[in-house]
Amino acid sequence: MNWEKLLSAKRWGNEDRFAGNQKEARSEFQRDYDRIIFSSPFRRLQNKTQVFPLPGSVFVHNRLTHSLEVASVGRSLGTIFYNKIKESDANIDETCPLLCEIGNIIASACLAHDLGNPAFGHSGESAISHYFTDGDGRQYESQVTPGQWEDLIHFEGNANALRILTHQFAGKGTGGFALTYATLASIAKYPCASLAGHNKKNIYTKKYGFFQSEESGFEKIAIEMDLIKVQDEPLVYKRHPLVYLVEAADDICYNIIDLEDAHRLKILSYEEVQTLLLPLCNDPKLPARLAEMEDNDAKITLMRAKSISTLIWQCSTVFFKEQEAILNGDFNISLMDAIDEPFLSVMKEIERISYKKIYNYSSVVQIEVAGYQVMGGLLEEFIPAYLLNESKYHKKLVELIPKQFLTKETDAYSKIQSVLDFISGMTDIYAVELFRKIKGISFPSMS
Repeated sequence: MNWEKLLSAKRWGNEDRFAGNQKEARSEFQRDYDRIIFSSPFRRLQNKTQVFPLPGSVFVHNRLTHSLEVASVGRSLGTIFYNKIKESDANIDETCPLLCEIGNIIASACLAHDLGNPAFGHSGESAISHYFTDGDGRQYESQVTPGQWEDLIHFEGNANALRILTHQFAGKGTGGFALTYATLASIAKYPCASLAGHNKKNIYTKKYGFFQSEESGFEKIAIEMDLIKVQDEPLVYKRHPLVYLVEAADDICYNIIDLEDAHRLKILSYEEVQTLLLPLCNDPKLPARLAEMEDNDAKITLMRAKSISTLIWQCSTVFFKEQEAILNGDFNISLMDAIDEPFLSVMKEIERISYKKIYNYSSVVQIEVAGYQVMGGLLEEFIPAYLLNESKYHKKLVELIPKQFLTKETDAYSKIQSVLDFISGMTDIYAVELFRKIKGISFPSMS
């Protein structure tokens, strides 16, 4: 793979207007960022769970604040890499004029990386899959192809993000968000079909990155950018190199900031967080600075900033050093797994503590259980209603689905996807309210 091809500014749905990568195209990736940040799916992330349920008086991160922070870290990762490569090749701006835009491409991809995640965090994904594997949705297996069935029983937020960004929803015009190919390829963390996903041996097939409905669209992007194809059936590509930096930005943010949130919610003590973060700060003078401060939240904020700075430098350095292997598709671990000691061991310990004390905390588990009930309950009402649409009750339910999610296609897979587009896009609050109303738990008012 080569950078000139990989940094394509061609726009999805507007290919006929593309006149090649030109100097003026440097602003195209900034436009991607603006299109995402002003969009409705992005705004809805404000009321979608990151880890902790919507917190009330104690503010912790939701999907929107997380995505903004990931974008900030991602831009830094890209900028540092560009500065490093420019130091080693003074003529890089002439041979690859869009390389200086890497920070903007990564920032845009980071903004979009969680757009496909349903309500209730990762439990929302599991709840959708559970409906088809163990709920009423099992009856639809005979009505779809094996590949389509894999999409449903392993519903994947990564693939759903690509669908949101490229699918032509009814009444919304053509081309989806009309983002550049470079930005779209940079969010494809697992560039393979669902039938090839769940292969832990390769970093790009641990999950999957596109539904059957978007496979031809992804292949169009991959061909344009000369991504390395691994196989045709089921379709598998090697990652776009910038995916590694988007993934690193996400890894840095959630690992470090989940600790900060856990302290604010009194799940972890200050001493526990300090023990984990201080070794990452890489600053021998920091203990003295901390001793002069009285507020523990402020101390953790400082350590969080220092830790993120260290990890940004570590991951961007790995990416620069391993650039040849990454461009050849031969780098089979995440950047975070390749950082230096002692930082690598510290990150492994943070991961262990997070799973033990944070992700299994009672309120986190409660929101996961609630997610199964709410998402499953909505699916068992809306999917039969839209597929059958026989009774008056079914017709009333279909009236509740916004027109943009309805399809002219008549096959079961397309209709099921339409319902999933509707339900996966809901915020936590809206999903709960709609569930309560259609189940008769609360009665809708006219206000």
